[in-house]
Amino acid sequence: MKIRQILQKKKINALFSVSSDTTVYDALVEMADKNIGAVLVIDNEKLSGIFSERDYARKIVLKGLHSDETLVKDVMTSKVITIDLEDKLEDAMQIMSDKHIRHLPVMDGKELVGIISINDVVSTIINEQKSQIASLESYISGSYA
Repeated sequence: MKIRQILQKKKINALFSVSSDTTVYDALVEMADKNIGAVLVIDNEKLSGIFSERDYARKIVLKGLHSDETLVKDVMTSKVITIDLEDKLEDAMQIMSDKHIRHLPVMDGKELVGIISINDVVSTIINEQKSQIASLESYISGSYA
């Protein structure tokens, strides 16, 4: 399965973003409002970073900084790892596992078109396996079409 198909199956595929000059507090409010674990950082219509719950925990809380005084650009992950729309699900799994990340922005060439999470990847794998099991059960029972 390709990343394109995962994005098409997502119920919500909106790109939620903040600018790098947003306070961490405001970014957290946006994330809480949208029930998301990471927000893209977009400046001048270009992806400049990603800010996640993990960034907050490790770079704000543990360092004793204040979220209402710290800007996203000071704590975001600026070396963003992305995946292409035509890459395979297995590629996303491998990247997320190797790099210990939970969110992957999706690119179509140089254009940002979406974001997938580890939950999207795992849910897709589970649904594929359920479908395969149902097909095999149907075949075994002789009720396949």
